[in-house]
Amino acid sequence: MNSQTTAAELAEPNLRKLLSTAGLDVEYTRAQGNIIYRRGQDGGEIPVLDYAGGYGSLIFGHNHPDIVAYARELLDEQTAVHAQFSSHPYANRLAAELNRIMHRELGTDEPYYATFANSGAEAVEAAVKHAEMDRVMRLSEVLAEIEASVESVRTAVKLGLATVPDDVYERVALPRAGSDEEGLELVIAEITRRNAAQSGKAPVFVALEAGFHGKLVGSVQLTHNEAYRSPFSALGARTRFVPRDRPDVLEELLADERGTLLRLAHEDGRVRVVAQDHYPFCAFLLEPIQGEGGIHVLTAEFAREIQEFSRASGCPLVIDEIQSGTGRTGALLAGSAIGLRGDYYVLAKSLGGGIAKMSVMLVRQGRYRADFELVHSSTFAKDSFSCHIALKVLELLEADGGRAYRQAAERGAALRAMLERVCSAFPDVAKEVRGRGLMLGLEFHDQSDAEDQVFREAARSHMFGYVIAGHLLHGHHIRTFPTASAVNTLRFEPSLLLTNEEIDRLERALTDVCTILREHGAHRLAIPA
Repeated sequence: MNSQTTAAELAEPNLRKLLSTAGLDVEYTRAQGNIIYRRGQDGGEIPVLDYAGGYGSLIFGHNHPDIVAYARELLDEQTAVHAQFSSHPYANRLAAELNRIMHRELGTDEPYYATFANSGAEAVEAAVKHAEMDRVMRLSEVLAEIEASVESVRTAVKLGLATVPDDVYERVALPRAGSDEEGLELVIAEITRRNAAQSGKAPVFVALEAGFHGKLVGSVQLTHNEAYRSPFSALGARTRFVPRDRPDVLEELLADERGTLLRLAHEDGRVRVVAQDHYPFCAFLLEPIQGEGGIHVLTAEFAREIQEFSRASGCPLVIDEIQSGTGRTGALLAGSAIGLRGDYYVLAKSLGGGIAKMSVMLVRQGRYRADFELVHSSTFAKDSFSCHIALKVLELLEADGGRAYRQAAERGAALRAMLERVCSAFPDVAKEVRGRGLMLGLEFHDQSDAEDQVFREAARSHMFGYVIAGHLLHGHHIRTFPTASAVNTLRFEPSLLLTNEEIDRLERALTDVCTILREHGAHRLAIPA
């Protein structure tokens, strides 16, 4: 049975209906390089220039011949895809190669241990789970040390080697007892109660406003877009969102969440109450370049402030390189260019070479918990096929002294220069160009009060970017989309195979779009009725 004979739309019919309003409900039949072919009304194929690039998943384009040939070779060899709970030397080779490149870019030799997954959101969830396990285990170690200090003081008082002075009772707001031993037990009970209340607080996550980290049960609560979060808020963890480039908010967050754990000590024959700061932070998630939030690049200055927040609070950094990594900005890790150093890294999308469903969570040795591997698993992760494809992707990136990285940076600079020209030519329509390498965005001015009713209503219904994308598709055979949480921004994430002719073609198309917007000419939009 094919799509022509299916009686009813059962595969996300509401989404299909929404796409149809902007003319985006087309069927794609095959793809090669930067070209994806859609089915025309007569059943024939129409070539479309693909600037969406699988939402950043196609650094080497659709069906790259070297990757496809290697995939065929793996399948012809009948590679054991399903060989769970066994030795996976290819996964270890992949982890080692990722480490080698990361060490070069980050200037460190600390190992990063890999947990493989199938999608970016799944890898984010693995990072969050690991960070929570690490938080709980570290807290347990601190509480054990506090308990040991209590026992030491209890013994000292019992042997008459230490007394309980008045300031100890004052510190925990208790009246002096009849004897040191009796009073000490009251003090211990109060300290234990306070510590239990403090250590029992639910974990707090930190993420940036406009950030996007997936839509699974955990990751959706780390994604800033309230429309994605609110229907499921009862299921999720507590997240504090921080605006970009606002270190003052980070300082406020430290003050808001700072708590105290108390321990006992004795010195010079006197018992003391010692306080230490305690923060309930589990993890700070951030993208070096925010993709779905409108292609915003974090500044090096704010990256330094984030690193300082992490040091001050003990909160580990989870660097989400799902969309920005794997060569898209001229390096494996986009964050390395602004000095970000993560406790965790998450890679996906282009790591699968446009063929394999592949992602990885990497945690540095200083945070690594071996027990995590016994409580987390995934049926399709760490398989032979996807790991070998990812190794091929890294091989292509690293070939010829990293020629692919240089090519991505150079092609991205050429694309950006064109987008800047369009923006300069239409300042009343085009607001700003943002991004780096082959991860760029063009933001249009808000059309909510536009003279043209079509544009006005599209903007007010959050469909503006999709309407423009529909015109580009049908009027110019160019495929792109707005970013998910900033629909006035069109994304451009082509492969590094991008040619000057393809850049020129997009320039003509965007010039047409801007002219239509300037002249309030929605009637000229090439979107099927």
